[in-house]
Amino acid sequence: MGKSSKPHLVESAPTEGHTHISLAHGNGGRYMRELIESVFARHLSNPLLDIQADAVPLPDIRQGGGEVMFTTDGFTVQPLEFPGGDIGALAVHGTVNDLSVAGAKPLYLSLNAFIEEGLEVALLDRVIASLARAAKEAGVQVACGDTKVVRRGEGGGLYLATTGVGVKDRDLKLGMDKIKPGDAILVSGPIGDHGIAVMFAREQFGLRGDLQSDCASVWPLTSALLGLPGLRFMRDPTRGGLAMIANEITRATSLGVRLMQPAIPIRPPVVSVCEMLGYDPLYLACEGRVVAVVAKENVDTALAAWKKLPPGKDAAIIGFVENSKPHVVLETELGGERMLEELEDDPLPRIC
Repeated sequence: MGKSSKPHLVESAPTEGHTHISLAHGNGGRYMRELIESVFARHLSNPLLDIQADAVPLPDIRQGGGEVMFTTDGFTVQPLEFPGGDIGALAVHGTVNDLSVAGAKPLYLSLNAFIEEGLEVALLDRVIASLARAAKEAGVQVACGDTKVVRRGEGGGLYLATTGVGVKDRDLKLGMDKIKPGDAILVSGPIGDHGIAVMFAREQFGLRGDLQSDCASVWPLTSALLGLPGLRFMRDPTRGGLAMIANEITRATSLGVRLMQPAIPIRPPVVSVCEMLGYDPLYLACEGRVVAVVAKENVDTALAAWKKLPPGKDAAIIGFVENSKPHVVLETELGGERMLEELEDDPLPRIC
């Protein structure tokens, strides 16, 4: 997390005597050491995390000749805490999920924290505690990291950047190039929850509600399908939502995608807010869902595997890949059709 002496980990209040972050917390001196020890190391302590080191060794993770997978991401969500999650849990889940949909078991993370001067230390402590819980639940360890403090007004309170390492079976081949006409498209649960939950937290347009973000690790969902014949592709529908994944499939394959609106699971509060404000839930971000493309003959087995799991109880078959022009067509509840184009504007910025 930055250079400092070996920490003496205590359970006392973080950065005792300081209620807000100052520029001195990023200057490499005593205050920075105390911040790292009392917040980051206190919550993230594990055998790999050495806050004295500039680099740490990782165990050989190429289990049985597995393939090492590597990903990185940044998180700027506002507000920092929202119903069902916060920027800390989101940073873990976002990175873990990118590995998971690639078929890789997530193992290690790095963490970079960019803290704005004036941030409440208590808020930072809550976020890092949440991050640590999410990492433990996902079975990953934070192996290294860094902290920086920026001047007041130069950041959004806290930005996080994470890098993830995992391992997948070399024989597992997933990708859009595997998709064929007739393949079925599944989603693991209701879409749009995260986007609307963050909007509620912002109290935009005077809206409030009890909807929770779906922020969670999708490894239980993806791992349930890894041994399934006919699994072609998986992706988590974050920015741009379900509609953007469908458009990516058409671009990559030159095939058509047909989605069936009545089959797509969407919670009533999401539908209501979208109808009031003119949003399309198919473009809203999710942070704990999976879109999978599976051969038609294997789709019922895949759906049953997901429905056995708590996060997959509302999973559904929502469409098919067609040997047609590369467009995304939505069959509406009234029996009509409309095209789903690529997203051009950003209706909900700073969502992840």
